[in-house]
Amino acid sequence: MGKLVIISAPSGTGKSTLINRLRAEHPDLRLRFSVSATSRPPRGEERDGVEYYFFSQADFEAKIKQGEFLEYEEVYSGRYYGTLRSEVERCFQAGDNVIFDVDYVGAQNIKRAYGPSALSIFIKPPSIEELRRRLLGRSTDSPEVIEERVAKAAEELLHADRFDRVLINDDLETCYQDLYQLVSSFLSGS
Repeated sequence: MGKLVIISAPSGTGKSTLINRLRAEHPDLRLRFSVSATSRPPRGEERDGVEYYFFSQADFEAKIKQGEFLEYEEVYSGRYYGTLRSEVERCFQAGDNVIFDVDYVGAQNIKRAYGPSALSIFIKPPSIEELRRRLLGRSTDSPEVIEERVAKAAEELLHADRFDRVLINDDLETCYQDLYQLVSSFLSGS
């Protein structure tokens, strides 16, 4: 069985950028992205099965009842996110390690399920003000949604100490190098 790398961070902190770069620059780590499921509609150019598995709220809730999720959370009212058990198994069967991009609740559930075979990393923004600026700069969400995300981020930051390691993304290059060192060391067993 492979190992798991769990990355969690408030929306707008840069976790997708960091994960995508890590995978692109270090194929030797054999990190297969665990595609999460969600009940929210796709944004922009997002594609089903690539960025997320997109389900209606009713379909997502049916999969919960059928026990198809390793973890899930209703992150916003009516907006579920989760990890399908079948997705993790698909990655392991391919002989790969699995990298997750999940919220802090999901991260704790996965860590609990896999114990020392999983490394949990929380990425913090330099400040709430900088996070708000980054979210505004994306131009993908309404001001109300941005304020919802900022409020959620403040809550998430309270749980950072539950992770194996915490990184602060105040400089993308430094954060990336720190992330690479952590993940490489964990996967090699050193």
